[in-house]
Amino acid sequence: MMSEMRRVTAIRNGTVIDHIPSGRAMQVIRILRIDTSRATPVSLVMNVPSDKLGRKDVLKIEDRELSREELDRLALIAPNASIAIIRNHSVAEKMVVELTEDLVNIATCTFSNCITKNDREPLPQRLRIFSHDPLEIRCYYCGKVQEIDELIENIL
Repeated sequence: MMSEMRRVTAIRNGTVIDHIPSGRAMQVIRILRIDTSRATPVSLVMNVPSDKLGRKDVLKIEDRELSREELDRLALIAPNASIAIIRNHSVAEKMVVELTEDLVNIATCTFSNCITKNDREPLPQRLRIFSHDPLEIRCYYCGKVQEIDELIENIL
């Protein structure tokens, strides 16, 4: 089984993001601002079998460790992802993605008339999680429900 799952070579240093919901890996690349044109390899495996999710995506990013802020952003798309930081070919630490109740300065409100769009009202961008399953995110100020695909386009 393990030989069947090892579809991508091991990495020396970097981050492995496992248990991304199937088909969401490209959004993860966008939300983490991973520059796919740079020389450092990024491995992407989509739609592989998963006991936890049925099918999943896996991302391996060489020579990059994710910050807490990046993990908070990742939680929007893959709240159950598991993160392994790889150093010298072995797992140095495992990190947990956590979707906190308040998302501050992660993404801007998608509503064009929100008070946060007014330059004379310098407010922090603040979104609130109302429900985890199904995911419901609303702007703290205007209360408008945020569509996840639009939010990804509004990541700060």
